[in-house]
Amino acid sequence: MNPDAPKPLRKRLFDYPLLVIKRKLLYRLLHPRPPRHPAPLTKPVFIVGSAPVSNPPVGFRRDAFTIFTVNGSQTVTARWGMGTPDATFLYVNQLDGAKPNALAVRAVLTGQETDLLWIVRAHRTIEELRRNIAAFNYRCRDLRKITRHQRMALYEAVTGVANFEMHLEEKFSTGITAVLYALHNCAPAVIITGIDPGSHGHVYNELNIDRMHISSDRATLLALSALGFPLYTSDPHVADSLGLPLWKGQIGRCEVQ
Repeated sequence: MNPDAPKPLRKRLFDYPLLVIKRKLLYRLLHPRPPRHPAPLTKPVFIVGSAPVSNPPVGFRRDAFTIFTVNGSQTVTARWGMGTPDATFLYVNQLDGAKPNALAVRAVLTGQETDLLWIVRAHRTIEELRRNIAAFNYRCRDLRKITRHQRMALYEAVTGVANFEMHLEEKFSTGITAVLYALHNCAPAVIITGIDPGSHGHVYNELNIDRMHISSDRATLLALSALGFPLYTSDPHVADSLGLPLWKGQIGRCEVQ
């Protein structure tokens, strides 16, 4: 190690192996359970991400699908007249973050509602989370949280591979969290739109911010498809770029018990 390195950098380099050990050990000791949906998912799950381009699935009827939205993508389902989402996955930093993207998410969700709200990677109490969403007038019937360790457990339960998110390239998006959640809860089919690792920007703002977790999201989607899960896309360009099957109204089978 360079003795002339700035102290913060030296500290990070020194502590990193200890952080790896601590996170892995704590995960194994806690033995967290992946999050469960309150009721069986008996209908195809349509997950709407926030990439700029999205498409409704072939044969969509509101009573025939379960709808999940991610962060600010409820602006898309509202535009399509799909009504209140069955579940929304909101990354905890969107609740009160000062960055432009978080501000944009809260702006489009203000005054809206969802049935079940999952706060992802939440380290706050439910009471604190209720105050957070009340601050921008977002409403839900049921509020729950997914901790960092529960999200790690979800990834491992579905893919069979542990992901401790120790590096940026290992971290996966909130949209992928929603996909893993639907598969773990035995959805008969999962159709994604607006979840495109090759895209830039977000549908709910004009900031054109680079999307994070591109390589990890792409690798995870390809792995899930290779494992035989009933995962589809309703976006032809994503079907072309990733090789995911394009949804044409078919129902797959569930591999997770």
